[in-house]
Amino acid sequence: MKNERISTGIKGLNEILGGGFMPSSSYLIVGGPGTGKTVLSLQFLSESAKRKARCLLITFAEPEETIRRNAAVFGWDLSGITIVDFSKTAPEDLASGEYTVFSPSEVETEPVWKRIYQALEAHAPERLVIDSATYLRYLSTDEYQYRKQIQGLANQLSAKKCLSLLLFEPIELEKDNALALAVDGVLTLRNDISENQLAEIRTVEINKMRGSSFMSGRHPLRITRQGVTVWPHRIATLKKYAYERKHLASGIAGLDQMLAGGVHTGTCTLISGPAGAGKTTLALQFLITAAANGHKGVIYTFEEGLASMLERCNALSIPLEKRLEDGSLLVREINPLERYPDEFLEMLRQDMEKNSADVFILDSLRGYNLAMEAFGSVITNMQNIINYVRRNRASLFIVNEQEKITGDLQITDLGVSYVADNVILIRYAEVYGQVIKVINCLKKRLGNHQPELRELKITEQGLEVGDKLVNLRGLLTGVPTHDTAKDQTAPAGEKAHEK
Repeated sequence: MKNERISTGIKGLNEILGGGFMPSSSYLIVGGPGTGKTVLSLQFLSESAKRKARCLLITFAEPEETIRRNAAVFGWDLSGITIVDFSKTAPEDLASGEYTVFSPSEVETEPVWKRIYQALEAHAPERLVIDSATYLRYLSTDEYQYRKQIQGLANQLSAKKCLSLLLFEPIELEKDNALALAVDGVLTLRNDISENQLAEIRTVEINKMRGSSFMSGRHPLRITRQGVTVWPHRIATLKKYAYERKHLASGIAGLDQMLAGGVHTGTCTLISGPAGAGKTTLALQFLITAAANGHKGVIYTFEEGLASMLERCNALSIPLEKRLEDGSLLVREINPLERYPDEFLEMLRQDMEKNSADVFILDSLRGYNLAMEAFGSVITNMQNIINYVRRNRASLFIVNEQEKITGDLQITDLGVSYVADNVILIRYAEVYGQVIKVINCLKKRLGNHQPELRELKITEQGLEVGDKLVNLRGLLTGVPTHDTAKDQTAPAGEKAHEK
């Protein structure tokens, strides 16, 4: 019979641990100052107390009144938790709050260990936190005795079926890993600054988990007013199965004709072009048409606000506001530098699994890059998002802004076009003294499409895609040439002017 896991009470951490802590086990929580060791352990005790478990906190680091005051900031009631305060074990002439190495002449080792065992006997805890076990390391100058005492403590806690968290400093662990060998698991907390110095990166990593599998790697962590939240770093893989795909039409006759009915469900579509070319508007057109056909969609915008988006859609007779009101569409504004990549993926995952969304817009790739580049490879994280969407048979539209208006053709500036199933390109071109927008499907992985160039117009009645542009060469360079004087693509006014 498998042992039941014990919940950590921390969102995301249970999944990383394979379901939670193992019962009757001891875990080392390793981290430098400010990494969140105490907050994590208090949250664990607070949630355990809610489940009526007997909880004990032995503190060497902070006085009891400070701990209870700090817990109140997070809204945690520690009334059901017994706190044994050893913080005043140090001599009175030492500065208050100073983390000091005491010699055996200042503090006797045996009395402290004796008091720990007395506390365990008196309170018979089911959940225990020692903050910090580094203090016990400081007490001992005899390595053999220290290792013997630590192993004896771990054995006794296991015999008493007590789940314990021992907080420890990483520098001391590097000096002697005796404690890491004695415990059943090791969790390391880190607090780093990104290479561009713009973002704080907090992570948790499982280094050891005896008798259980776990999710490897560093998982982003955030400390808020509600406590610690962890976002597991999931690697999305594709499922190898076939299923019937349907078309997602744009609702624009000329474009749907060019796409042979639209793009397929379960694919990723990259819409790329320069600023002001209509990329976001086109993506919204796909999403609103899908919503009218029974799909539910979400727009993740890293740049444009909802008010601006509504104003633009109203001016073009695109019924975004109607779809927001009936709940078939959601708009989520994402502020750069406020989300980890795994946090954003979890948001998308929740929208898919809890809100039943199956069509998504990411606007834009440049905004996503700005928000996520501090946390690792944008291409890797984008591939993870695309794989997750594909394996769940959902559809994703990615809006990409090109820096170059004309010149050499480049689909994206970030080199991610290869991950897309479909690529729709919008370009500016100068024809007969005026600038027009040209649209083309460069790639459609599933099914046929017409590899032709058509004019895209943005009107008060919405988007329009015209007939194939003929007798023009070099449209994608932005400065095309024509073969005949009577170019049938010229506007009527221009043709009259030539006569």
